[in-house]
Amino acid sequence: MKWLIGSMLLLGSCWTWSATPVVYVAKEQRVQYDRDLYLFEVLALALNAANYPANIEPIQVHPHQQRTLMMLAQGKVDVHWSMTSPERELLATAIKVPLFKGYIGKRVLLVNRDQLERFSHIRTLNDLKTLLAVQGHDWPDTKILAHNDLAVRPIAKYPAMFAMVAAHQADYFPRSFIEAASELQSFKQYPLAIVPNLYLSYPTAFYFFVNKGKPELAEALEKGLAIIQADGRFDALFERYFAQSLAALPLKEAIELPLQNPFFSD
Repeated sequence: MKWLIGSMLLLGSCWTWSATPVVYVAKEQRVQYDRDLYLFEVLALALNAANYPANIEPIQVHPHQQRTLMMLAQGKVDVHWSMTSPERELLATAIKVPLFKGYIGKRVLLVNRDQLERFSHIRTLNDLKTLLAVQGHDWPDTKILAHNDLAVRPIAKYPAMFAMVAAHQADYFPRSFIEAASELQSFKQYPLAIVPNLYLSYPTAFYFFVNKGKPELAEALEKGLAIIQADGRFDALFERYFAQSLAALPLKEAIELPLQNPFFSD
């Protein structure tokens, strides 16, 4: 991957010309998907647009989201990205530009392929309440599902959730429209598939979060995002990364099951 910020070029994780300030960005210790590469590129593009020269350096972090947010609050990293929640907006400065245009709150259901017939008979939220979902133990989504009276089992290890669905230890794993295709490819050793006849939907947003001790960085990022939104580069980048995978989702006649999210203010 390759990002140009000001007059500096990133090749892989090595920068040339180290005289400029370093911006430390949290990078989870897992396979990097298109969504991760997209976010790094948006970050670089926005800072460049704001004329904020910066040397972006990924910092390996544990894949537990809340632990990374605490590192951000403690100043161990400068920038992180995640779905928002009231608690997260207290820990760091949220740059309130929805980086995935709301698609992070559109959730397909990943199931074991041999359960597709079973899910084909589900039509309402009440039907779904008899089944068990898995979600990350520190994800905002877990609280959202529970608030809507859906049975959800919190799990600490991200790869384990795919394995549990494959082994019939859980019935389904809600994943965003942005994430599902990449994850199915990454975990293709499991007999998983997307339920084609329904999906969950709730209002939420995925933001950049900035260490509160870096107000100038937060200001530059907000300014730069506004610039690339206005001139079309933000939309073009989103389309380049996600238009094809979104169009390929097997949801042409799917039922939308809307959920309430009391933890988000639009």
